[in-house]
Formats: sequence, structure tokens, C-alpha cells
Amino acid sequence: MDIVCLDMEGVLVPEIWVAFAETSGILELRRTTRQEPDYNKLMHWRMDIMRQHGLGLKEIQDVISRIDPLPGAKEFLDKLRERTQVIVLSDTFYQFAMPLMKKLGWPTLFCNELIVGADGMLEDIHMRVKDSKLTTVRGLQSIGFETIAAGDSFNDLAMIQASKAGFLFRSTEQIKKDYPHLPAYETYDELYEAIVEALG
Repeated sequence: MDIVCLDMEGVLVPEIWVAFAETSGILELRRTTRQEPDYNKLMHWRMDIMRQHGLGLKEIQDVISRIDPLPGAKEFLDKLRERTQVIVLSDTFYQFAMPLMKKLGWPTLFCNELIVGADGMLEDIHMRVKDSKLTTVRGLQSIGFETIAAGDSFNDLAMIQASKAGFLFRSTEQIKKDYPHLPAYETYDELYEAIVEALG
């Protein structure tokens, strides 16, 4: 039995922190897992900057409420879910992702949780499990699933390489250069066809 594991940001929806950086004018917050492989380090750096500017969860949620999925993402996901089971695996947080999941038709999402203070400031992160994407893929494999995975960033590489088929989607030129053995696609039609072929 097969199950498809998809990254969220950069694959189905725009990068939340990039959108927030542009809206808030704090352009340093544009840094994502495309540039920083250590997600824990990246998130604590982001929270420090947020505190310096007196910004909390409400301000990010206001921006997220105005973000739409990437063009064609919902149609791609709907079409894929007619063929097989799909899980969205993300290092984001439920407090960020729920409005986006609604716009995508409520796909199954495994992600993490923010720890928010009474003042609405981001205090810490509660990661569901260490190396969540790879650990989840390994867990699915341990209960009889073969995984097919797609993502765009450093933190997707482990789940992509651990799967029976794995793909880069709209990734950076550097990642594509560093991992030339991974098929790389730019359109949902290409990715859909590659996944269907892998499903057999």
C-alpha cells in the first residue's frame, strides 16, 4: 500500500514567514529552511526577532488569513487524493496552518505546536517528534505503507530519500545541483504524473 507525503510551504502554499516578512517590513524574516537546514535554530531566531519588534501570534495569523494556496495546488491535491491517501507533513504549527488547510479542503496534516504566552507572544515550540518528516515516513513504513514524498527544502530531503520514490518540487537551484539524482519538477502536472507512475 502506498501513501503520499507532501511538504506544505513552498509546495502547496506560499512560505508563511516570507509573506509575514514582506507585510511587516522585517525582511530578515524571509529566511526559510531553503537557507537554514536547522529548523529549531531557525524558529528560535525568528521568535527572538518577533519579540524585539513586539509582534506575536495575532499579527502572524492576520497575515496568514490573507494567504491563498499556490495556484493549482488545491486542484492538484484533490486529483491526487482521488488516487491515493495523502498526508501533508510540515514543520509549521497548527496555529498557523488551519486557515490554509481549510482553503485546501482539509487534507490530513501532521505538524507541530506553538507555545504562546498569555500576552500573545511566541515563547517556544513543541515539536511533535525529532526529525518529524523522516520519523513519520519511517513510522508509516513500519506499519506496512510504502511512501512517496515530495518537497522543496533541506528539511524535506531525508523523507524524500527514505521513500520508495521521492521528488523535488520548485526547489532551489543549489539543492537541485547538490542532489542531482532526485527528479525535480516545476509544475503540478509533472509532479502528479511522476507520483502516479510511482504508484504503479
